[in-house]
Amino acid sequence: MRIVLKRYTPLSFQPPADVPANPTRDDPVSAQRKRGFWLRTLHQWHWISSAVCLVGMLLFTATGITLNHAARIEGSPRVDNRSAQLPEPLLEALAEAPDEGNAPLPPAVARWLGDELSISAGRRPVEWSEDEAYLSMPSPGADAWLSIDRATGEVEFERTERGLVSFLNDLHKGRNAGPAWGWFIDVFAIACLVFCITGLFLLHLHARQRRMTWPLVGLGLVVPLVLILIFIH
Repeated sequence: MRIVLKRYTPLSFQPPADVPANPTRDDPVSAQRKRGFWLRTLHQWHWISSAVCLVGMLLFTATGITLNHAARIEGSPRVDNRSAQLPEPLLEALAEAPDEGNAPLPPAVARWLGDELSISAGRRPVEWSEDEAYLSMPSPGADAWLSIDRATGEVEFERTERGLVSFLNDLHKGRNAGPAWGWFIDVFAIACLVFCITGLFLLHLHARQRRMTWPLVGLGLVVPLVLILIFIH
């Protein structure tokens, strides 16, 4: 009888092909794919936000310079004075208006002002008193007011325009530009935040190949901070 002895080979566990040998670390191919995904996503949001911000950024940058040198870029104001006489039927409509407080002009009076003096009073609040109705109508780059004598019906209107630069400066500040422009500024500011934040993450992804990335970012932080600490009191 012949006995054959075989060498014993211990069993070893082989993980499935789709499971990485070290689950705590991504393999180079997976890491590269993940980096490529974030690069494409950030680049997409970065260029979309830059396209939305482009014209607004140019406007706000240019008016930032003009506002910083407003005393040197003063325009010559142009004043427009007009006067008229309110018809008797409309004068009676004023008599029914309140003697104090704020309320719009009667619709018939507002329409007459638009036809006679090209004044858009609309539903603006008017300051009422026993003697007159006073309406302030400021707008970007201009100031205007209207006064109606409740006893005689005499109408006085004055508008002062300060030029294009003043108009753009007031748009920069949102001064007397209305709620629609205020919403635009909010949306524009959000788009600028997206542009800057995506740019920061793109800097992070490219920082290994560009050694001056973080020194330049730090310089952008340090310079205004030093100016504030030393020169602003």
